[in-house]
Amino acid sequence: MGLYTDLVDLGAMEHIINATVKFVKKELEGAEGGHDWWHIHRVWQRSKLIAQKEKADLLVVELGALLHDIADAKFHDGNEEIGPVKAVAFMQTQNIPAGTIKHVENIIRHISFKGGNNAREFYSPELGIVQDADRLDALGAIGIARAFNYGGFKNRPLYDPAIKPRLQMTREEYKASTAPTINHFYEKLLLLKDRMNTATGKALAEEKHAFMETFLEKFYEEWEGA
Repeated sequence: MGLYTDLVDLGAMEHIINATVKFVKKELEGAEGGHDWWHIHRVWQRSKLIAQKEKADLLVVELGALLHDIADAKFHDGNEEIGPVKAVAFMQTQNIPAGTIKHVENIIRHISFKGGNNAREFYSPELGIVQDADRLDALGAIGIARAFNYGGFKNRPLYDPAIKPRLQMTREEYKASTAPTINHFYEKLLLLKDRMNTATGKALAEEKHAFMETFLEKFYEEWEGA
């Protein structure tokens, strides 16, 4: 159901997407394994899948998916401006309409979870699609692998029974958290199923969520060396 923008012909769009893929691959060389090119690739492919059933501008969807993590604030001392600025600067080299650039910039600025308690300041069907695709990559087997990969990258403990998950953190507290990786399941990952935007996203999230619950049951069963 997704529609290509009327402002860019299909040949030009293919050129833009190919150039964006090349740019993103180059920018993310050596990135942490949960936020590397393959994360982007999965979000991009899943965004296109979801967009098949939604009315949305596919150029915005694809650019939003490809550029959403071009400079994740987690890896830039919490600076949330680097990603949008870098994405906009690239898009301006590709003869992309100004309205499309602004839309993609808004997706990048508003896609993140950030504790889940921040008020929604911007929304569009395209953001909903890319956000669902990004959140789906935080669920299921890949989501588990990404969580522990990032925890290892930050040298965080797997689990500490004495440190309880915090469900009502502010945006600043969430960004500053150094809690064990298992806490992240409760503070973010297990909350995502009920925060999907699209019917397709909600359906895909159900199975992935159930898999994570099964994993946690086995984790606790084995924690004491059983």
